[in-house]
Amino acid sequence: MEKFTVLKGLAAPMDRANVDTDMIIPKQFLKSIRRSGFGLNLFDELRYLDHGEPDQDCTSRPKNPDFVLNQPRYAGASVLLARQNFGCGSSREHAPWALLDYGFRCVIAPSFADIFFNNCFKNGILPIVLDEVVVDQLFREVAAQEGYTLTVNLPDQEIVTPAGQVIPFEVDSFRKHCLIHGLDDIGLTLEDADAIRAFEAKWQQQAPWLFVNP
Repeated sequence: MEKFTVLKGLAAPMDRANVDTDMIIPKQFLKSIRRSGFGLNLFDELRYLDHGEPDQDCTSRPKNPDFVLNQPRYAGASVLLARQNFGCGSSREHAPWALLDYGFRCVIAPSFADIFFNNCFKNGILPIVLDEVVVDQLFREVAAQEGYTLTVNLPDQEIVTPAGQVIPFEVDSFRKHCLIHGLDDIGLTLEDADAIRAFEAKWQQQAPWLFVNP
């Protein structure tokens, strides 16, 4: 998993509440477990004017000109501003996969659905909960200023706006450690690789019959 320390990125606004995981990545795209290639279908039903299917060539699909991510000013955004209860609905891990594959490393919202919130940390995305008043302010500033860039500093737990305003945020210390060091569940397990190998060697001596190939 890619490490997350300091991110300076263009912010894009998703100005609607209760965005569920089926809106983030529709159900027909859940067949693959590759973790990659989902970015083209992020918010598929909002981005395109036709119905999307897996492995479809998206380059010639008609795009919705009113959808925020289709606007040139938000091309290459890596910070997503969202509203209440972002990521609600079914517990599909494909939702953070799609956001990450598109290029988002941070999502800022007043609240998140619990399972989506946890899945973000496990896949290298930093979800930040801020007071709704602060989120409203960020939405206004993004709309007013093209090229609005936020600096998200995870070690210091603060966001810096283009005007220099510092916005602190809270994050669980264990999750912070994992993101900073790029540790997913597998990475955490491999930190104890020496102890695991020692345990296996011990049991191979004590119960060799367990290690006999049939």
